[in-house]
Amino acid sequence: MIAIRACTGFDELEACVQLQIETWGYDANDVVPRKSFLVAQKIGGQVIGAFDNEIPDASGGGAAESLVGFALSLPGMKTGSGEPKAYMHSHMLAVKEQYRNCGLGKQLKLEQRREALARGIRLMEWTFDPLEIKNAFMNIHRLGATVCCYREDFYGLSSSRLQGGLPTDRLLAEWRLDSPRVLGILEGRTAGKQVIEERILVPASIYEWKASHANRERALTVQLENRRKFQQAFFQGLAVLDFSLDAEGNGAFELGSLTQAELD
Repeated sequence: MIAIRACTGFDELEACVQLQIETWGYDANDVVPRKSFLVAQKIGGQVIGAFDNEIPDASGGGAAESLVGFALSLPGMKTGSGEPKAYMHSHMLAVKEQYRNCGLGKQLKLEQRREALARGIRLMEWTFDPLEIKNAFMNIHRLGATVCCYREDFYGLSSSRLQGGLPTDRLLAEWRLDSPRVLGILEGRTAGKQVIEERILVPASIYEWKASHANRERALTVQLENRRKFQQAFFQGLAVLDFSLDAEGNGAFELGSLTQAELD
């Protein structure tokens, strides 16, 4: 049984630290320390964990609760035209390898959404790698986030083994938590007709290319070409509305114009 709840105590926060190291292979320069998880909780952020209640206790005393996933978010404030508005920035989400591809990532995001809405917060944002096909599919197709911002080499040099030494380009996902678009997608209702004006492709081989020193230039070529396409599309006022997969696992960002109903 998997329980989704807020993390409590130093031990559970330290388990989040260890899971991020296990997931991304961060060195000391990149790892988010336990103190930062604690501060996030104290200032209105979220540290939500997924716990397996059926892992045998090492002492032989029955089952013990073990952290198998977490999501970390920080509070933010949108300023500019109109009244300042609170939002959540979801900085990090990780799931243990043996628990992936079974919906835990989505469950963690939905708990973030539930908790934020309970406090009257209607917007959550996060960045994600445009070359990560599975993340894009969940963020856009399953959760209903939209994207209209590309951040070039956002974090600078990263020690993450998943980055493959490439620039840390990121898309900014905007999740309007109670919008008609998001409600419809989460409830499984067919979305209204969307006019797709452009598709930006990500080959399934990208993971292999990033992991191989010999093929890394191929991954970089895809990244730079897609960077150009995203920046041009966003300059023209387009946004990512959906993400599709083909039978071979290749991904495609589908871009078009956002309607006011999708922004409310």
